[in-house]
Amino acid sequence: MARQKGIIKLLGTVGDITFYKAKEGFLAREKGGVDKSRIMNDPNFQRTRENGAEFGRAGASGKMLRTSIRGILLNSADSRMVGRLTREMVKVIQTDMISERGDRNVINGDLSLLKGFDFNINGKLSTTIYAPYTTTLDRADGDVIVDIPAFVPINMINAPSGTTHFKIEAAASDVNFIDGSFNVSTADTGILPYDSVETSAISLATTLPANSTEPIFFVLGVEFYQEINGEKYVLKNGAYNALQLIEVDQV
Repeated sequence: MARQKGIIKLLGTVGDITFYKAKEGFLAREKGGVDKSRIMNDPNFQRTRENGAEFGRAGASGKMLRTSIRGILLNSADSRMVGRLTREMVKVIQTDMISERGDRNVINGDLSLLKGFDFNINGKLSTTIYAPYTTTLDRADGDVIVDIPAFVPINMINAPSGTTHFKIEAAASDVNFIDGSFNVSTADTGILPYDSVETSAISLATTLPANSTEPIFFVLGVEFYQEINGEKYVLKNGAYNALQLIEVDQV
């Protein structure tokens, strides 16, 4: 890897040199590696092809999950979330004890490994909300509920500087990892003042189709706001909003 100098910066490939932009600036490196056609056909690269297939499947599965909760995820994800989620999906795929290597998938793997995944590494739920909560999931009725007893916001929520208000939100989704279809239901508290006045008991109820046979994912999060001249704005573009996968139920 070499750093590009000069006024004009290059992007692309010239001969055996590839020019590209990274966090470190404009860089250049010599083209290398094994020819793609050899990787795709040479028996010596069978393991590579299998790993590649499963990695691609992990990425696609992560995208399906993200899409299912996109409405609640938009303001609560860090810049490296996609890669982090893909790595966790790879771990799920590796627990598939049914399929042959290269054909392993998340459906036959242990999706409960995703429980506790924070979509924003800069705002982890466990260090943001200290108020206790319980979850209830009833597949027969399709009800997915989180209950939070009354609490004092400034004592039980670790909010970033400048916070005047907050909102707790939840989403439940069931995802078909074969065709990418999903159902999703969301609930939230509405925007509440961040102060020393005790809240009422909170019950966030979401509803999915009854008797779903798909994996069910339940996320809980908090968004922070700052009130200026009567208007409430998402604080620091959501940099510290927390969102965690708190429950995974797999048939």
